[in-house]
Parts: sequence; C-alpha cells; structure tokens
Amino acid sequence: MQRSTYIINASLSGAILLIMSMQSYASFLDYFEEEDGSTKWQYVANFSSSVLILLLLITTIFLFFNVRRAQQANKELKKIRDDLEERVKERTATLDKSNNLLQQSNQMLEGEIIQHKDTTRLLESSERYTKSILDSMPLMLIGLDESLKITQWNNYAVITTGMDISHVKGKHLWEAYPAITLTPEQVENTLRTGETLTIKHSQRSQYYFDITCYAIKDHPDAGIVILIDDITKQSKAENLLIQKDKFSVMGELASAMAHDINIPLNSVKQTTEELKTLIQSDASNLLLSPEKILEYVEKSEQNNIQASAIIQHLTKFSKSESQEKQDVSIPKIMDQALSVTQSMFSNTNGLKFKDITITRTYENDLPLVPCYVAEIQQVCISILRHACYALGKKRSQNEEAKIDIDIGKFYDSLWIKVQHNGLGLTPEEQMTIFEPFYQNEAIEAACNLENRLSFSYFIITEHHEGRMAVTSDIDVGTTFHVQLELN
Repeated sequence: MQRSTYIINASLSGAILLIMSMQSYASFLDYFEEEDGSTKWQYVANFSSSVLILLLLITTIFLFFNVRRAQQANKELKKIRDDLEERVKERTATLDKSNNLLQQSNQMLEGEIIQHKDTTRLLESSERYTKSILDSMPLMLIGLDESLKITQWNNYAVITTGMDISHVKGKHLWEAYPAITLTPEQVENTLRTGETLTIKHSQRSQYYFDITCYAIKDHPDAGIVILIDDITKQSKAENLLIQKDKFSVMGELASAMAHDINIPLNSVKQTTEELKTLIQSDASNLLLSPEKILEYVEKSEQNNIQASAIIQHLTKFSKSESQEKQDVSIPKIMDQALSVTQSMFSNTNGLKFKDITITRTYENDLPLVPCYVAEIQQVCISILRHACYALGKKRSQNEEAKIDIDIGKFYDSLWIKVQHNGLGLTPEEQMTIFEPFYQNEAIEAACNLENRLSFSYFIITEHHEGRMAVTSDIDVGTTFHVQLELN
C-alpha cells in the first residue's frame, strides 16, 4: 500500500514538473488563451485528457502490478495456509495417534493392573495353600537359609517344640532347637555338596525318628530343608508285625518238625508196645527168638536215627541265620537237600523218602546264584517233604512214587521245577498253601500241617526277591515252580 502511494505521488510530481517546464516558454494561461484573450477550451480539454489518460495509464500499470503482486501474495498466502493446514492435520493426526496410543496404553495398563491384582490374589492364595500344606504335614519342617538361620517353621514344629515361629525365625537352628540330633557339620556338608542326608534316630522301645536334610536347588534363596518324621507308632507296629511273623515262622517250623519227629517216635512207641505185648503173651519164650528181638531193635534204631536227623537239621538251620549271601550252584544245594531227606522223612503209610524214585534233569553250565545257602536248602527240603507226604497218601493205588526235578536257565532267571505224582492239591489248598497258618481258622482247616509252605514262600519272595508258584491236579499230581533272578 505504501508503494502504491509512492507511485501516485511520483506521477503527480512528474505532471507538475512538466507544467513548470512549459512555463519557461510561456505562462500556463497564455498557452490556453487566444490572442483576443479568449480561452482555448479545446487545448484545455486535450491537455486534461492527456493528463487523465497518462494518470489512468499509470494507475492501470500500477493496478496491474498490484494485482500481480496481490495474486502472488495470495498464492503465497494460500501455500502458507495449505502448509499450515497440513501441519495442523499432521499435528492433529499425531495428537489423535498419541491419544489412541495413550488410550491403548491406559487400557493395557488397566489390564495389567487387573492382571497384577489377579496374580497377587493367586499368589496370596497359593501362599496360604502352601502354608496350609506345610502346617498340615504330620512331621516337622524346618527351613534354613545359607547362614543356617530359621526361615520356615511349620505348625507340627510348633506343637513338638512349643515355640511359635515368631520366637525362632531368624535364629540359629541350634539356638532355637538345641535338642535336634543333627550337627552343624552335617547340615553344612549337605549345603555344600547338595547331597541328601538321611538319619534314623531312635531310643529303643521309646521313640523313633527319620531325619531328612536336603539342599534347595535352582532357587535364588538357597538354603536347607529339614524334615523330622516321628515314626514311633509305625516302627512299633512294624516291630510287632515282624515279631508276629517270626512267631509264625517258628510255629510253622516247630509244628512241621514236631509232626516229622512224631512219626518215628510213634513208630518206636508202636514197636515197643508190640514187643511188650509179645513178651507178656509169650510166657514160654518160644516166639521171642534173638532174631525177632533184633528185628524190633533195628526198627527202633532206624526210627531214632530219623528223629535225630530231623533234630540235627533243625539245629543246623537255626545256626545259619548269620550267614551272608553266597554265589552257589543250585543243583548242588538240591543234591544236598536230597541227601538230607533220605534219612529224615517217612509217613504214616510206611513210605520212606529213600524208596521214592528221583529223576534229576539239570542243564549244563548253569550260572551261580547269589543266595542264602541254608535258606534255599530249607526251601528244597520243605518241597521234597511235601512231595513225600503227598506220595504216601496215594500209595494205596500201587503206583510208583516218583519225583522229577528240573533245573534250568530261562532268560535272566534260574528255574527250579519239582513235580511228583502223589495226591494233588484241591483248589482251596492251592489258594492257601503259601499263607501263614495263624491268619484264620478257614486257612488252617483248608491247609493241612504238612501242606504249609508259607515260610518257603517268604524265603523266596522276600529274602531272594524271586517268585514261587504251584500248579496241581488232585488226580495227576503237583508241580512247584521257583524262579530266582541272576546277577
């Protein structure tokens, strides 16, 4: 605007300068007057028109340039406006995006807060559940840190010691619980090596404790956990059960041996009574020749030898309890058992074991088996004894009494099979033959004294971790199967 005013002023100044220059030749009025003094209106009009045209031309040029400048300014203003609008849009878009991100962040933060609250509730619930488990455990649980100071102390520990966790937490273990039988060296060694330590502490017939100490692994708060289990009731019950089993075994052995000894003693008694009757009835001593008396005496001696052999075997077996497992030949033990039974067993029907036909089938190069020799020999004798009595019950059928013994290897086990053709077992007897006789009256009634093999079953299954089974038919006979694991 200032520039336009400047141009107009310049144009007017130019016109005035032009008029003033014309005055140098004649005055301004003289130029427009006639000689007679009248005005030359034509000149005035022409001059005014020229001046106006000139002014209009200058104004037009000025307007033209102003319009161009205005257009250019408008373009620049429009560009600036567009730039400003674009920037506003960009800023608005950025703000919208930021607002969206902020809203998303707020939503995520709210979700995380909710999740954190849920996690916190779960952790609290889990901690309460874990504490409930620890407090419900029927044994003492003590947690120690690396300095052997107490960090955990469950409810059973409170009951046992009478001290609440608030009084012992943070204290040294032996300061809070001096009665514990663990030593600091044992606990420190467990913490250092990471090996679990198990100690059995007992005062005979008073109390029994199992103490387990193990290190916490793969956790930033390393330490020690000590479990103290009061097994006094359990141990006493187990001891009673063991004593009951021992009495059962002793009763079974004593009953069997008494039954075996009773047979030759009854025979001696019968022989003595026969001889006494014969002496009393033979007043003239015509029937009592020296040969006849010698026959009765020899019969009594044989029965005495049989009874003595049974007693000697029982004495020898009772002295073998301290023996350790040995790698022995099972066929050799079976041969020794057969040798012992030759002089031990006979039954009321008059069948002696030495009169039975024995067939032995042993595989060659059988491996040695780790076992308690006296116990396996007792198992073999018990099975042969069972066969002898079963064969005696079937003697009336005039069938040859036979026992077949097979010993062989099958995979990683050694198998003993003893088969006889005597009187077989009924289904009830097969179910109860390996059960202790003291359990109930039904078993005792179903399983006759000479049929009991619970002690043999115990030796095979418990002491030697093997297996024992029986298959039988009342008319065909019985087969005993014994499996012993090889190393």
